[in-house]
Amino acid sequence: MAAERKPTFFQSLAAGGLAGTAVDLLFFPIDTVKTRLQSAQGFIKAGGFRGIYKGVGSVVVGSAPGAAAFFSTYEAMKHSIPLHGQLAPVNHMLSASVAEVAACLIRVPTEVIKTRTQTSMYGASTSSFKAATLVLEHDGIRGFYRGFWTTIMREIPFTSLQFPLYEFLKHRLSIYLDRKPLYAHEAAVCGSIAGGTAAALTTPLDVLKTRVMLDHRDPSKQQVPSLLMRVRQIYIQEGARALFAGIIPRTMWISAGGSVFLGVYEWAIRGFMSA
Repeated sequence: MAAERKPTFFQSLAAGGLAGTAVDLLFFPIDTVKTRLQSAQGFIKAGGFRGIYKGVGSVVVGSAPGAAAFFSTYEAMKHSIPLHGQLAPVNHMLSASVAEVAACLIRVPTEVIKTRTQTSMYGASTSSFKAATLVLEHDGIRGFYRGFWTTIMREIPFTSLQFPLYEFLKHRLSIYLDRKPLYAHEAAVCGSIAGGTAAALTTPLDVLKTRVMLDHRDPSKQQVPSLLMRVRQIYIQEGARALFAGIIPRTMWISAGGSVFLGVYEWAIRGFMSA
C-alpha cells in the first residue's frame, strides 16, 4: 500500500472552507425544514415549506471560516497527539472534539442568526443582516453565543461518533482496495455512513440546541430553564417523540451532507497536494 502524505495546515484550511461552503449551500433547504420541525411554535407557524432559503446569508458568511477552523485544527491535532494503532480512535475523538470547540466559536453566531431567520422570529421579511442587528441590539455580543455550550454538548458526541467511524471505514476500505489515499467518491461513501449514524443518535441534543437558540428571553431579567428542565418540559408537554423531531431530515441531510462534506474535502486535499 502506498504511503499517505499529510496535508499542510493551509491545505487543510482551504479544503475545509471549500467543503463547508459546498455542503451548507447545497443542503440548506433540508436544514430549514429540520429547524422548523424542531421549533416549539410548530412547523407551519415557523414557516412550513415557504422561504426555505431564509437565513442563508449567515451561512454564506460563516460556513467557510467555521469548516476551515475545524479541519485545520483536526488535522493538526490528529498528527500531534501520540496515540496510534489500537488507540487511533481515541486520537480521532480527542482531535475532533478540540476542532469542534474551535469551529463553534465561529459557527454558533451564524447558527443563532440562521435559526431565528429560518423560523421567522423577527418577521417573515427579515433578512439575515437585520436579524444580526436585532440580536446585537437586544442581547449584545453574548446574544450571538446563546446556546454555545448546548451546541458543544451536541457536537462533541456527534464528532466523537462520526470521525472515529469515518477514519475506521476509510482504513478498512484502504486495506480492502490495497490503496491509500482513497479517491474522493470512496471517502464520500464512508463520510455518508458515518455522518448518518452520528446524526440519528444525537438528534435529541440537536432538538435541545434549537430550542435554546430560539429562546430570546434575557437570562439577566427572566428565569430561563436549565438544560435538564428543558428536556423535562419537552418530554412532559410534547412527549418523547418531540426529542426526535426532525430526525429524518437531519439524518438525510447529514448523511448526504457528510458524503459531500468529506468527499469534497478529500478531493480538495488531493488537488492541493498534487499541485
